[in-house]
Amino acid sequence: MYQDFFTFSEAPFSIVPNSRYLFLSQRHKEAIQHLEAGLGEGGGFAMLTGEVGTGKTTVAKVMLANLGNSTQAGLILNPTFSNIELLEAICDEFSVTYSEGASLKQLSQAIYQFLLDNHGNGLQTLLVIDEAQHLAADVLEQLRLLTNLETDSQKLLKVLLIGQPELQQKLKTPQLRQLAQRITGRYHLLPLTTEEAAKYIQFRLERAGGDPQLFPVSGLKFIAIQTLGIPRLINLVCDAVLKSAYQAGVKQPNKQIIQSSCQEVMQFQTSFSVPLKNTPLSSSKPMLISLSLGVVVSIAIYLGFATWANELKSNWGTSSQIQSEPQQVVKEILSPKLKQQLMQSSTLEQSISDLYQVWGYRASVLDRLCDSHRETSRLFHCEQQQGDWNDLLTLNRPVVIHLDIDQQIRFAVLSRVNADYSIELIFNGQRVVVDSHWIQPLWTGDYHYIWQSQFKEVLRKGMSGGAVAQLDKVLSELIGETPNASAVFDDQLERKVMLFQRWQNMSVDGIAGQQTLKALEQLTQNNAPELNAPEQHTPANHDNQLSEVH
Repeated sequence: MYQDFFTFSEAPFSIVPNSRYLFLSQRHKEAIQHLEAGLGEGGGFAMLTGEVGTGKTTVAKVMLANLGNSTQAGLILNPTFSNIELLEAICDEFSVTYSEGASLKQLSQAIYQFLLDNHGNGLQTLLVIDEAQHLAADVLEQLRLLTNLETDSQKLLKVLLIGQPELQQKLKTPQLRQLAQRITGRYHLLPLTTEEAAKYIQFRLERAGGDPQLFPVSGLKFIAIQTLGIPRLINLVCDAVLKSAYQAGVKQPNKQIIQSSCQEVMQFQTSFSVPLKNTPLSSSKPMLISLSLGVVVSIAIYLGFATWANELKSNWGTSSQIQSEPQQVVKEILSPKLKQQLMQSSTLEQSISDLYQVWGYRASVLDRLCDSHRETSRLFHCEQQQGDWNDLLTLNRPVVIHLDIDQQIRFAVLSRVNADYSIELIFNGQRVVVDSHWIQPLWTGDYHYIWQSQFKEVLRKGMSGGAVAQLDKVLSELIGETPNASAVFDDQLERKVMLFQRWQNMSVDGIAGQQTLKALEQLTQNNAPELNAPEQHTPANHDNQLSEVH
């Protein structure tokens, strides 16, 4: 309805995918490069994750559009299938015939024959599954089994999984460990930066035949901050801005229109960051700057470390690539002396004690048991997780890793990753520097890690005391706001908790529960040792703060 008013040839901010409005940011380009490399020679699985509306499907469509004649691709959307339904959907996508009521075995055989025929005709087969976080674990395992058919050099079926961040967590479960190890390329797509978001808006305005400078510069920045750089939300907000400007008869949207349009759209979104109701644009700046600073600092830290991690991965190769090497090759590389040392390495309890020592603390007997429950006497929390090498690089904390040596589980502290791609292990009271290639294939994917405890119980509205004051202090520092004058969990503190939960993509309830407190604690560790620290961490001795339990 506003197209003629602004001289647009078509609506510039429709959320319906349109190849004419394809805008590839630097992050989208990086995603394509990572995934294409992961699906290259020998690769079987690649994974692309990102928040809703960040452009994951756009990346997939670009990749599909750029495929050569030597690849046949299929795309499955919104999969909520059983095992048989998944195989039927794959057959339907590739026009593979099957009889009605075919069994799992019959469908698998039909797909295998199709893959063999394609290979015989010089064709590579690629299956893209969007919204893959909806796939059940047994269905994902069935998908892994389909990729077992291979030649000496490559898989006959390559799979690109696209999903929300929950997909990453799903693949860390024990039953999907084998699938996780087969992923040779992965990329997490972050939202647009403020500069990219502004260019995105101007690009779509110009592509629709309008004035790319239609929105004021301050308005572009405001929209970028309010939408957290998520393209789909940017489209919704900008469309609302143009509608409001048209109804008001204003040729160029002003601050008031942009502010009210953001409020109109973002109040219904879980990513809504700052309440704007009855707040002039100018007076909202301090709060916007404070919150956006926290978000930007967090993303900048992530990106800075991601650059370091990517450099390491490019030199080391991915963990799944290394783990795919034959076991006899690993035995030849691993020196007999080191193997003998590892075979006599520490117990889990001793390794956890060594991990505490890296932090500069003496572990009690209870600490060594790594009980993850919160207790008032604990200075640390300990937890067991499963992941891949990339997860350890991202965590950037010393961990106890589980090693499978001749089918016997041994333990060692991974305390440091050096610039020359060597790693430092601690076991049997000694430090050993080894090449990472020797250790990665032996790692089971299991690890223990610890972090400093600040909060001992769940905190919620109506409570008061020192723990509430500490929660407000930590949250306020993190998001750049002023702490409350009282030690009462009031409406203001509840709002801060909700802001933090939205930032961390958690369920937003305003209660500082275990997951919220865990995330907050891990973001605000004091003097924590790091894997990539330029110098070995040597904190002060705090033995007097811990008592040995006899």
